Amino acid sequence: MKVLVIGSGGREHALVWKIAQSPKIDKIYCAPGNAGTAQLAENIEIKADDIQGLLKFAQEKKIDLTVVGPEGPLVLGIVNLFEKAGLKIFGPRAEAARIEGSKVFSKEFMIKNDIPTAQAGIFADAPAAINYINEVGAPIVVKADGLAAGKGVIVARTKPEAIAAVKLIMEQKEFGAAGNKVVIEECLVGEEASIIAFTDGESVIPLASSQDHKRIFDKDQGPNTGGMGAYSPAPIVTDRLMSEIDLNVLKPFVSGMRQEGIDYKGVIYAGIMVTKKGPMVLEFNARFGDPETQPIMMRMKSDIVPVFEAIIDGKLDDRLIEWDERAAVCVVLAAGGYPGKYEKGIPISGLDKIDQLENVTVFHAGTKFAGAQVVTNGGRVLGVTALGGSIKFAIDKAYQATNMIHFKGMHYRKDIGKQALKYIR
Repeated sequence: MKVLVIGSGGREHALVWKIAQSPKIDKIYCAPGNAGTAQLAENIEIKADDIQGLLKFAQEKKIDLTVVGPEGPLVLGIVNLFEKAGLKIFGPRAEAARIEGSKVFSKEFMIKNDIPTAQAGIFADAPAAINYINEVGAPIVVKADGLAAGKGVIVARTKPEAIAAVKLIMEQKEFGAAGNKVVIEECLVGEEASIIAFTDGESVIPLASSQDHKRIFDKDQGPNTGGMGAYSPAPIVTDRLMSEIDLNVLKPFVSGMRQEGIDYKGVIYAGIMVTKKGPMVLEFNARFGDPETQPIMMRMKSDIVPVFEAIIDGKLDDRLIEWDERAAVCVVLAAGGYPGKYEKGIPISGLDKIDQLENVTVFHAGTKFAGAQVVTNGGRVLGVTALGGSIKFAIDKAYQATNMIHFKGMHYRKDIGKQALKYIR
């Protein structure tokens, strides 16, 4: 079986790593990939958003299964395109991917389907948005409507910060057309968890729970990023809470999509805030999380390829997914300056030392080969991921490995997984 994985981040390396373990697989391609995927797959110089180029490649190589990593090509309609050409592809169609592609659509969908979420206002011009902020006060959250690489959500502690966020998004067009509309919502208080689930449009199977660390600095300080680390399982997600999320979030999501006439097949990602009132949805994404996928794939014991096939064929109801009971922790190593401007092409040392450690995998994100040397090629460079008998052991192992890797300007959070330790007696 020949598989094409689309994307170039840590999520895609983790998916390639997991897919490569399947006995069904003969060959994996990754477009465009990174230095990590190159060790398991053949990297192809086609950008993730070049959906026509990807279709042509898939047809020429007679690809049996395509797996889409990032949200961009999903929103552009790559699944619709491949399906029309008779090719098997894993991911939601464009009309379903709007749940991530438009914060406005997502918020209206949640309200319509009684999915618990923050109160909000939706605005198409800056003066109206600013008037709303002056009325309701702060703290408050300002969200660009469209895709903004995980950086279009600004948590404003004060009214001036919120007004500045509106101007940045709507007037200065920091995120381009993604900022033509904004959603301004109440700032929910609690602890976040990432709930990722498979669905074939009827059945829903949640994956192992996880928790992301969005802010750049320790203690959740500084601006939002694409994610600075994650761990799985998230102890805050008890069996009781998971049942509540399944009943009030996941099932209404799937039935709501059906009512919209949308056959949603692929991954649902629900960013959950666990509040005193119960779990509330911060956002929906139409793909695997990054970096949550890295620890989740480390813990997944089942072959992932038959799961992809079952979802595409609408036969998810008879699948069972087995999980490693051990915990997994991923620490993201970022380039100097990230999430702002950063250099590329900086040599990375120490990767060869990681091979000496058991149950540790370094998932590449912003990397490439310069000759035989691995160099930086993005903001989030590596995701050092470790399995351990407990969260604490996995944390210690991940940081032990992290300390073996070096590149100029490298920085990372020192508190990944610390939130989970308060639940451990």
